[in-house]
Amino acid sequence: QVQLVESGGGLVQPGGSLRLSCTASRSIASMGWYRQAPGKQRELVATITGRGGTNYADSVKGRFTISRDNAKNTAYLHMNSLKPEDTAVYYCHVFTSGVAYWGQGTQVTVSS
Repeated sequence: QVQLVESGGGLVQPGGSLRLSCTASRSIASMGWYRQAPGKQRELVATITGRGGTNYADSVKGRFTISRDNAKNTAYLHMNSLKPEDTAVYYCHVFTSGVAYWGQGTQVTVSS
C-alpha cells in the first residue's frame, strides 16, 4: 500500500508559476503527474525515474520541470509560463508491484 499526498495547487494568472509536491509513504522508483481538465480524459504530464530520467507531454515541454528528492520520497512539478489550457486537476501517480496508486488531486486554475 502506498499513500500519496499532494499539495501546491491554486489560482494563478497566465504566465505565472506554481510548484506541486507529491510525497509518497515509502520509496518509489518512478513517479509521475497526470492531469484532467473538465470534460477531458486524464493525460500524462510528466514522469521521473528513481535515477532522474524524465519524460514530458509535448504540451508542457520547455515550461514544466519534474524533479524529485529521494530522501523525502517527494516528487515536484515546477510549472512556469502557465496557460489557461493548463487548468485541470493534477494527480500524482505511481505504479509499483503491479498496482497503480493515485493522489487525491490538486486543482490548478490559470485565469486572469
